Amino acid sequence: MNLSTIYLGFSLPHPLMPGASPLVDDLDMVRRLEDAGAAAIVMHSLFEEQITAEERAAIGVDAHGESFAEATSYLPGAPPFALGPDRYLEQLRRIREAVAVPVIASLNGVTASGWLEYARLLEQAGAHALELNVYHVATDPAEPAAAVESRVLDVLGVVRAAVRVPLAVKLSPFYSAFAHLAQRLDQLGADGLVLFNRFYQPDIDPDALEVVPALHLSDSTELLLRLRWLAILHGRVRPALAASGGVHTGLDALKAVMAGAHAVQLVSALLRHGPEHLALMRADLARWLEEHEYDSLAQAQGSMSLLRCPDPAAFERANYLHVLQSWRRQDAQ
Repeated sequence: MNLSTIYLGFSLPHPLMPGASPLVDDLDMVRRLEDAGAAAIVMHSLFEEQITAEERAAIGVDAHGESFAEATSYLPGAPPFALGPDRYLEQLRRIREAVAVPVIASLNGVTASGWLEYARLLEQAGAHALELNVYHVATDPAEPAAAVESRVLDVLGVVRAAVRVPLAVKLSPFYSAFAHLAQRLDQLGADGLVLFNRFYQPDIDPDALEVVPALHLSDSTELLLRLRWLAILHGRVRPALAASGGVHTGLDALKAVMAGAHAVQLVSALLRHGPEHLALMRADLARWLEEHEYDSLAQAQGSMSLLRCPDPAAFERANYLHVLQSWRRQDAQ
């Protein structure tokens, strides 16, 4: 079965790849991912905070002074980053030498200068492409939606002008006009859109009066939001689309492709089951297509999108009403 796809301009044997995660910190694990058939390797994000902390440490500045004790008791301290900026660049070079598949570096910045400097360094270190991981929670009530979205556009504009490698933008779903934002990113030169970033929700320890960071791995129910927006954007924007979050089985991957995904990123499934799970998912994907008499993955790609729907908004409302009526019918039985 021909499972080939094109993502960020790269011709890949299939759409399955590990998403950004600590798995790539271990070179042996990276080799296992390639042996399991990973179509590409996505590194975890290099955060601008890491860069700033290293620079301050180099000149002897305390980056975490206790000037406001109440504030520091509420906010978490500096995370123990596994790879600082220099080690991240070196790990990128080592991964490039160790594998034959495309290596996509990931960058999460705050300021324009932070995005710009390290985007150039990642390109120079050999990244085949960059994933700009936009992770920002808008907490200022005075900041309008247009300003929030402009920040994302500014980031892409700055980096696009500085590097030649393909650029993917990893977004959250929490924008007021997501389809318009996707179109603007298209116009500014994005080569791919990754849907979606997962905002980790902190818990509260009432006894200790502390905020407790919590990591919960995804499950297949999280795929549904991705399917909706993949289906809406497919064929309406030029950038390749990647699903990230909620993909755990070959059937999940198939759904993402049918909705419009060109690539499917896996993290929680690999953390739970190991790299070899990727090969099982690929086999399940191929098996389903063969059993249903598809000639290739390309035949299924985008087949369940809203591209041919004359009024997607009306279609979405009709589905909404249908779901509500269905629930009432079930409840009455």
